[in-house]
Amino acid sequence: MKKVISLLLAAVMAMSLTTVSFAADTTAVDKGDIVVLYTNDVHCGVDDNIGYAGLAAYKAEMQKATDYVTLADVGDAVQGAALGTLSKGEYIVDIMNQMGYDVAVPGNHEFDYGMDQFLNLSKEMKCGYVCCNFMDLRTNKPVFDAYKMITYGNTKVAYVGIDTPESITKSTPTYFQDNTGKYIYGFCNGNNGKELYNAVQSAVDSAKAAGANYVIAVGHCGIDEQSAPWRSTDIIANVSGLTAFLDGHSHSTIPSQKVSGKDGKTVLLTSTGTKLAAIGKLVLKSSGAVTTELVTDYTAKNPAMDTFVKGIQSKNEALLNKVVAKTSVDLTTIEADGKTRAIRNQETNLGDLVADAYRDVAGADIAIVNGGGIRADIKAGDITYGQIIAVHPFGNELRMVEATGQQILDALEMSARSTPDENGGFLQVSGLTYTIDTSIPSTVKTDDNKMFVSVTGARRVKDVKVGGVAIVATKTYKLASHNYMLESAGDGLNMFQKDKFLAVPAMLDNQILINFITGTLKGTVPAEYTKAQGRITITGVVMPYTDVVSGSYYYDAVLFSEKNSLIPGTSATTFSPNVTMTRGDVVLALWNLAGKPAAKATPAFTDVDFTTDLGKAVAWANENSIVNGKTATTFVSGDSVNRQQFASFMFRYAEALGYSVSVGGSLGAFTDASQVSSYATKAMVWANGNSLVNGFSDNTVRPFGTATRGQSAAIIYRFASTLTASKAA
Repeated sequence: MKKVISLLLAAVMAMSLTTVSFAADTTAVDKGDIVVLYTNDVHCGVDDNIGYAGLAAYKAEMQKATDYVTLADVGDAVQGAALGTLSKGEYIVDIMNQMGYDVAVPGNHEFDYGMDQFLNLSKEMKCGYVCCNFMDLRTNKPVFDAYKMITYGNTKVAYVGIDTPESITKSTPTYFQDNTGKYIYGFCNGNNGKELYNAVQSAVDSAKAAGANYVIAVGHCGIDEQSAPWRSTDIIANVSGLTAFLDGHSHSTIPSQKVSGKDGKTVLLTSTGTKLAAIGKLVLKSSGAVTTELVTDYTAKNPAMDTFVKGIQSKNEALLNKVVAKTSVDLTTIEADGKTRAIRNQETNLGDLVADAYRDVAGADIAIVNGGGIRADIKAGDITYGQIIAVHPFGNELRMVEATGQQILDALEMSARSTPDENGGFLQVSGLTYTIDTSIPSTVKTDDNKMFVSVTGARRVKDVKVGGVAIVATKTYKLASHNYMLESAGDGLNMFQKDKFLAVPAMLDNQILINFITGTLKGTVPAEYTKAQGRITITGVVMPYTDVVSGSYYYDAVLFSEKNSLIPGTSATTFSPNVTMTRGDVVLALWNLAGKPAAKATPAFTDVDFTTDLGKAVAWANENSIVNGKTATTFVSGDSVNRQQFASFMFRYAEALGYSVSVGGSLGAFTDASQVSSYATKAMVWANGNSLVNGFSDNTVRPFGTATRGQSAAIIYRFASTLTASKAA
């Protein structure tokens, strides 16, 4: 892998590195090219899809094509199935060592067996881990090297490791604390992302100073909205000097996406999905071009690696294949499409079964279980021990506390804050029913570690009943779950840690489920679990627009707009989120948001019909100095609105309705801040400081850029979500 190439080729490559170009299509690998193969979120899928034997075969193919082949893993490898659980990750590390990984970064699930075991695994991993932001807070120094430099002939490539600060809540928070509850490990998670960006930038700068020609981020960060401000895209936008970002965590499939770095240069973002469904392949061409692609449908196997993996698997085969129960129905975590992880945003029949098991075995009034802790489906028929462990790979332990109704209400609100988007902390329940109104913006406040702080406004969780009776906030209930949720504040649910813990059997999650099926259910899951039992009702406006897709940044905002009749669609089935907002659209939306107040008089605009809703909105907006006419006699409702104009309209609206506008921000981070007009400066500072108007990934705020209907809906939604509670008295 590190053979010396000819002096001529080295010279050509060195000269070509002054400018990095990004090829649209991957070309054949040539001698002297640098090939980086990468995996992410394998989750113990050692022989799933392509499998490690397939990866070994493909790696061998690349080694025939070039002397420079590197293998990197982007985290979440050692947890996710029985093979990891039974060995606490050690079997997986054995396989990775056999594979010959050169670079590895820990993911949040690498910590699932406890900090001591994680540090043991890091020593067993032959290539070690790199991570620039996993900090020992007692020394304020990184636990591992920030990057790994590999030299290929005359070319140096630095691999900067990054792990999401979500690791604290998406593993087990107490693993990062001492016995007094003080955090002794952290991930540079403060200052709204800036601590993380600074750590990454420092690593990049250090690598560059050490002679790196390329800097590759190996980051377990993801692109899910709930992971902001620590997403790979956030990091790229706030860091200069990266060539590519190999991503993990969100299980996203990204063959190659161009993202602008802080310096305006293109960074290639890529991720393979999960469980070796694809092999990531980054090529640094000797010409200076950089490409990424995903290798799929690869069927070759390396015999030696295949034998090694099967040898590891055979150590536990008899135990895993033991039949421990039966089910008369398919038990599922997913939607009918076979892809969406429904257990993370709605009730499922397997979620019901697991929650019932906890409540039954503990003898509790209520049980809650996080959807992200239920990891696999079970088909109708025999249930093996291996299947049970696949459902519960974490080895969590039964716990029960005396919790108040208010604490339970807060936990439900916290867990529903992202619905209908996925959230691993979404609660499956037993002994409890509740409704989530997704048209109400979440007002949950969290701290820098994304731990629960409070609910600052309207609640979206309603009609909560325990045993068919409305929950009482001051009443104490026996609440069952596991140590991750109740004891260790998993998924940010920290409200139960100081409650009184009640005596329950010492039992792991997999045994709880086995005991419930074999005991209470007499050995077979009955037909009553054929489908979800109606414990969780999700209401809200159904999206009527085909051009507003789930996952878009304005999706929830358009739902909110639709429920409150703020911005009408452009047709019965289209919202046209990328079409420019007009002056008429703005005043109508704000008038609707204000409750359609009547104006005392009508202005002298000759181009407005004041008998219509638009006319009434124009009269009200003009009377309150929110939007003035273009002239003394014309309003021109069809004129487009730019971003600084929209911010100004929102600022004047807030002032007119008595909201506090004292909180501001700074436009200093934006390269085009000087372009903001003087009349709009105060409004833009206010809008940015309250996260209503955010910048773009290239660190611009674009004051003269058009305000689209999608952007406008999002800004109004953020206003309603964050500023309603601070309305001046």
